[in-house]
Amino acid sequence: MPDTLTSPMLDLDRLTRLLPGLADQYAAGKPYPHIAMDDFLHEDVARLAMDSFPDVRDAGWIHYVHVNEKKHGLNKLDLLPSPIRQLIEACNQPEFVALLSEMTGIPNLLPDPTLEGGGLHQSKRGGYLNVHADFTVHPHKRHWRRRVNLLIYLNEGWEADWGGALELWERDMSRCGKQILPVFNRAVVFNTDEDSYHGFPDPITCPEDVTRRSIALYYFTEEKQAPSMRATNYRARPGDGLKGILIWADKKAVAIYTWLKGKLGINDDVVSRILGWFSPQKRR
Repeated sequence: MPDTLTSPMLDLDRLTRLLPGLADQYAAGKPYPHIAMDDFLHEDVARLAMDSFPDVRDAGWIHYVHVNEKKHGLNKLDLLPSPIRQLIEACNQPEFVALLSEMTGIPNLLPDPTLEGGGLHQSKRGGYLNVHADFTVHPHKRHWRRRVNLLIYLNEGWEADWGGALELWERDMSRCGKQILPVFNRAVVFNTDEDSYHGFPDPITCPEDVTRRSIALYYFTEEKQAPSMRATNYRARPGDGLKGILIWADKKAVAIYTWLKGKLGINDDVVSRILGWFSPQKRR
């Protein structure tokens, strides 16, 4: 794989040509507006991003390990490999963000250069993310309302029986309305409303030497009046039984942390270090 690319990071001309159809497909998405796009990036761009994806043991990873999730995130731009950093910067450029606005029908979208809660996500065997609706307001920008997620999957050879499909749930949490496998070079875009529930709640069963990897970018709109602020809203599924109590209790703890995060200006690295201190590996 070459270290330099001859292809642009994003094929804006192609996306512009396809935009009317993409917008129609997005608006018609069920259970809420969304779209899954295969071959999103040029092959060499996607492959170089995948090949340069850092190991979860490298410096800078935030370890989200609690009742409602078991995954790892890296959102420090200066620690990202150059191919991934350049790709994220391209996805935050005005030309691409304007295309996202047209496709989603949400005008004046704004990228988040701080990658708050986003950046790189990685889950090892046994990882999961319970069904949830995302936090509604940027933790450090009170007037920024969260509107759209872009996920780019970088998992070559991912097998369906390993699980890990992105599940989009009905707004009343009655059932899963759509499953999208996290296969190589597939991008998913969806609305992040107060009831756009999604996740991959069952622990993945991939081999020990395989991880579920994605780039996660979030887009916002700046509102004149500060929008209603709510932390990530985890929800139990029908049939979760007593597990639902743990999901609810953990959700409340996350809400307190989110409030403190906004008030004190702290980031997720803080809670990651606290959780890491109490991990079994740390105690040994």
